[in-house]
Amino acid sequence: QLQLVESGGGLVQSGGSLRLSCVASGFFVTLDYYAMGWFRQAPGKEREAVSCISSTDGSTNYADSVKDRFTISKDNAKNTVYLQMNNLKPEDTAVYYCAATWRTCAGWVDASSWRSWGQGTQVTVSS
Repeated sequence: QLQLVESGGGLVQSGGSLRLSCVASGFFVTLDYYAMGWFRQAPGKEREAVSCISSTDGSTNYADSVKDRFTISKDNAKNTVYLQMNNLKPEDTAVYYCAATWRTCAGWVDASSWRSWGQGTQVTVSS
């Protein structure tokens, strides 16, 4: 089983930046075997896919709302995936979750396709 723990959330001014981290642990060989993603959920809304990075070729996917502002990356040696968030907007306020699935980002927008989830970290952007 793969366990995921997010950190790095907090309160930031509009236009500012944050970097979220997600550390994997548990009984697995290496993070190389997993595609990793980020989702977010605002109060009263459904969980929204934000980004994904594939283990097969390192390709990435982004929601249109965060494209050119957010960047996903992974450090396999540290079992950690990151989400660099720049030029934050109040609309980005949400609980952010990391997730893992097997190898590729096929179907990444569908939350039900992901195997493991973290508990989330709060991001609040003030205007």
